[in-house]
Amino acid sequence: MKFLVDRCAGRRLSEWLKAMGHDVRTAWEQQPDPGDIALLRMAVGEARILITIDSDFGTLVYLLGEVHTGIIRLPDVPAAARITLMANLLDRHGPDLPGSIVTIRSGRIRISQTPPGD
Repeated sequence: MKFLVDRCAGRRLSEWLKAMGHDVRTAWEQQPDPGDIALLRMAVGEARILITIDSDFGTLVYLLGEVHTGIIRLPDVPAAARITLMANLLDRHGPDLPGSIVTIRSGRIRISQTPPGD
């Protein structure tokens, strides 16, 4: 899978994803920080699933109508637990991730589909 890892999601997670054979780009490769809309559009342009802790991406998609190719939100997930949760998510729900908005909160996984362009 192709991922774009936001700065707040961490280097350890991005390195683990790369080690698992995924195609990974990171937000910190972009200097200076391009901002949330630019990151979301970069993910769309490269057909990548955006991984973030930031809740602003849900607002951009649901309230402002920004297009996405998949977003994984980890708002309450401590850094030490992110890799384990991502491994579980990829194992159990991998085929469902492109085009979905996934939120992991308090150990619960919620997967929402949004129609393209909505």
